[in-house]
Amino acid sequence: MDKYTCVVCGYTYDPEAGDSDGGIAPGTAWADVPADWVCPMCGVSKDQFEKE
Repeated sequence: MDKYTCVVCGYTYDPEAGDSDGGIAPGTAWADVPADWVCPMCGVSKDQFEKE
């Protein structure tokens, strides 16, 4: 699965790890992350991420 990086702060969403604080289970593909999810580091929306 592809990783996606926040263009604002550099946080990388890794599907293997998910985002437990944000309610995203490990193994969740980027396409399955809800549209209203925000970067856990800086709070920007999902559309501010680019595929690595």
